This record gives sequence, structure tokens and C-alpha cells, in this order.
Amino acid sequence: MKRVCLLSLIVCAAFAQNPTERAPSYPDEDPKLPNGKSQHAAIIKDDYKHNVEEAGQLAKLAEELKSDLEKNDKNVVSVKNIRQTEEIEKLARSIRARLKRY
Repeated sequence: MKRVCLLSLIVCAAFAQNPTERAPSYPDEDPKLPNGKSQHAAIIKDDYKHNVEEAGQLAKLAEELKSDLEKNDKNVVSVKNIRQTEEIEKLARSIRARLKRY
């Protein structure tokens, strides 16, 4: 019985120190930019622009890598090819991170 009371006191003290009540968030309320446009819409538009640009870079790098690999011997891999694969991974992660936001 004492353990249950002690445990309940600890839990109550923890909630008193770290209240779960926070400022209410209003998901229906969309902040506006100084020009009056929706901030959310502006972010989505900017993300779309970046995704299209990076997808183009990604396709270009992948095509260059493919042609370089076809030209090289099967036992030879250049440092340039390794750097290209790293850049491809970086671009893919960047695009995926922006897509996952929504």
C-alpha cells in the first residue's frame, strides 16, 4: 500500500514539474505572410520547386554515373564515381525528407 502511494506521489510530482498543458495549437488557423498569402502554401510551393530542381540534378548524375560505369572496365571504379553515388544519395535523402513532411 505504501509503495502504491509513493508511486502515485512520484507520478503527481512529475506531472506538476512538467505539465502537459501547452499553448493550444490551432491547426485550422494558417499563419499569413506579410503579403497576405498563406505561409503553408508558400512552404509547399518552395518545397515543390526544390524537389523538381533536385530531381533534375539526380537524374543527370544518375545518367552520368551510368555512362561512366559502362565506359570503365568491370574491375575499375573511379573516385569520381564514388563521389557521384554520394551526391545521388544526398539528393535523394533531401527530396525524401521534404516529401515526408506532408
